[in-house]
Amino acid sequence: MTSHKLICENAGVRLDKFLADAAPELSRSMAVTLIENGNVTVNGKPCSKKQKLSAGDTVDVTVPDAEPYEAKAERIPLDIVYEDADLLVVNKPKGMVVHPAAGNYEGTLVNALLWHCGDSLSGINGVLRPGIVHRIDKDTSGLLIVAKNDRAHKGLAEQIKAHSFTRAYEAVVFGSLKDDEGTVDAPIGRHPVDRKKMCVTQKNSKNAVTHYRVLSRYKGYTHVQCVLETGRTHQIRVHMAYLGHPVAGDPVYGVKNERVAFSGQCLHAKKIGFVHPVTGDYMEFDSELPPYFQAFLHKLQNISK
Repeated sequence: MTSHKLICENAGVRLDKFLADAAPELSRSMAVTLIENGNVTVNGKPCSKKQKLSAGDTVDVTVPDAEPYEAKAERIPLDIVYEDADLLVVNKPKGMVVHPAAGNYEGTLVNALLWHCGDSLSGINGVLRPGIVHRIDKDTSGLLIVAKNDRAHKGLAEQIKAHSFTRAYEAVVFGSLKDDEGTVDAPIGRHPVDRKKMCVTQKNSKNAVTHYRVLSRYKGYTHVQCVLETGRTHQIRVHMAYLGHPVAGDPVYGVKNERVAFSGQCLHAKKIGFVHPVTGDYMEFDSELPPYFQAFLHKLQNISK
């Protein structure tokens, strides 16, 4: 259990915002939870998250020890591209689930990280766990950032929210794109019938922008780079399908009976760039196309001769 005594210098700020700004390890949602659970007082008195502070107010915060995360640690090899005391960058293989869920409680990236990180974990929202600030699908390979402490988690999450990450993917899509480059600016929301799918829709959606560029063309397929301006669920898969060129092998949004068989989408998170949440330095990492991706390109080269 840790305690903080904070002094408000500016009048009129909301208590939850003040806590999130004054204590680097606290996210705004965690600040709200602490207030609602009675772990915060203002001038020694109970308070609410919407309370406006006055200059000179004393805010006392008690942060309970984080509870152990329910997932178990598993000794699973990881391809770690970069690691320091605050974060690590992992090159996730195709087929690995990021976070435990129904039907996938073992063998996930989180299980592997729990083993690798040991006691060095983020305690966001009062639960000890690897700080997964963004995800990629099970059958998408590539780079993923993981926070190892609350300060890093908060800083990275803020960059995700501000869409300031550099995220470049490579994919093979079905068919031949008309233009060599372009932008898909189309909002994405939950599919009205199939709730497991996303779709381009104006109803209950969020803006989504993907920039694409053709890297090479093959018979019946196109190799493209996709740069995310936003980061919605299944964004590249949905936007490419919206253009009429779904990602090759995509079991949800793809074409049935494709010309060249491929299991699971051919999509790789190749490049990621961000400002280090503690040092303030800009960092960028690039990964090679994995063997499955290169093998598929080689197959397409042969049929295109």
